[in-house]
Amino acid sequence: MLTYIVNRLLQSVVLLLLVSIIGFAVLNLAPGGPLSQYALTPGLTQEALDRIAHQMGLDRPLPVQYLDWIWRLLQGDWGKSYRDQLPVLQIISSHLFATLLLMGTSMVISIGLGTWIGIRGATKRYSVFDYTATIGAMVALSIPTFWFGLVAIYVFTLRLKWLPAGNMYTIGNESIMDYAIHLIMPSLVLAFVDIAVWSRYMRSATLDVINQDFVRTARAKGLPERSILMKHVVRNALIPMITLAGMQLPTILGGALVTETVFTWPGMGRLFLDSLGYHDYPVVMGLLMFSAILVLAGSLIADLLVAVVDPRVRFG
Repeated sequence: MLTYIVNRLLQSVVLLLLVSIIGFAVLNLAPGGPLSQYALTPGLTQEALDRIAHQMGLDRPLPVQYLDWIWRLLQGDWGKSYRDQLPVLQIISSHLFATLLLMGTSMVISIGLGTWIGIRGATKRYSVFDYTATIGAMVALSIPTFWFGLVAIYVFTLRLKWLPAGNMYTIGNESIMDYAIHLIMPSLVLAFVDIAVWSRYMRSATLDVINQDFVRTARAKGLPERSILMKHVVRNALIPMITLAGMQLPTILGGALVTETVFTWPGMGRLFLDSLGYHDYPVVMGLLMFSAILVLAGSLIADLLVAVVDPRVRFG
């Protein structure tokens, strides 16, 4: 187990290095750049623009800029924002809670509903419920998140006036209930596609377990069907779902980026788009590396949990 963890950590370091190189190159080779926001300033001379570029370190060769950035990153210095002149880690941490709250709530909803729909669909195979769940999953996987979010705002805010259109709370009324009301729509929209994914995977995993010999043996012994379902079928069907949870992190992060933008949710996804629009590359790179670390950590934790809950899994 220890050897496996060390190997995975070494692989993660290599992957993070590749992500940093590709991300840094793509950002700095793209049209425009951090200086584009200054170039449109009336009366700004080329000498002043060159002076700003020198102060920001943008007049150096790109490999030198990258090596300087990665060296400071390894020392815990993630740089400063071009726009706010604040440390990147401080900016990310100020938006982290909002994203974790949205992602956590979305995962609870998607895992809970998706698991229930999948199990019920497998036990009621070819029933009206199963066909309805299958069609609903196909529709959910076909609908873009931003479009579904706009429809939700139109229906529940503009027409029914039940829920707020966006933001994380009402200014001057930062109560737990106010947070919960603002969280309903973005979390459901973010969970919409994941519910379909979880239900399809859970249905397949449950059907695989139902057809196993140990389940037929349990029925032959006269055990109640509910006991067989909960103690034997569901317990074993959930094991591959742990791996799926780790694999879903990139999808949830990508969905959070769109959802936070649609609902003006002050999380890391919205911060990423805002920073990209302002060419605030230190913040963009910080968010990119932070997201990559979260994804790799989630994948490793999921693999280790599979080994804990399934004694058949052994790491060499």
